[in-house]
Amino acid sequence: MFFAKQHGLGLLAALTLAGAAIADETGKEEYMSSCASCHGEAADGTGPLADLMTVTVPPLTNLSAQNDGEFPMLTVIQTIDGRQGIKGHGYPMPVWGKRFQADMSDAGPYGREVLVRGRILSLALYLESIQQ
Repeated sequence: MFFAKQHGLGLLAALTLAGAAIADETGKEEYMSSCASCHGEAADGTGPLADLMTVTVPPLTNLSAQNDGEFPMLTVIQTIDGRQGIKGHGYPMPVWGKRFQADMSDAGPYGREVLVRGRILSLALYLESIQQ
């Protein structure tokens, strides 16, 4: 609060917006490296591997429209981390929480959890930003 009084709320708002922009860019990078091969670069369900799936790969740009205009953040996060059990290509969708953890063996158990949650949140925020 002292910072806001001394430097004005405008700077605080600018810092918050900058953080959101960074999260969107981080989420976009995460999406392109982890999701686009199936869901497509435009998140329209037409990735290069979509034709090889035994189930239809859904578009991800209409999640809000399917949920009465509200982005289903918790459901999206739980789907990405594996708690929703969405099936894809004959098996459960890749459980990104576990795959992300495997990438961070040197962060320690608590550090890995924090970093994985951050990656998943960035990805979910990106998906929220591309809703039509």
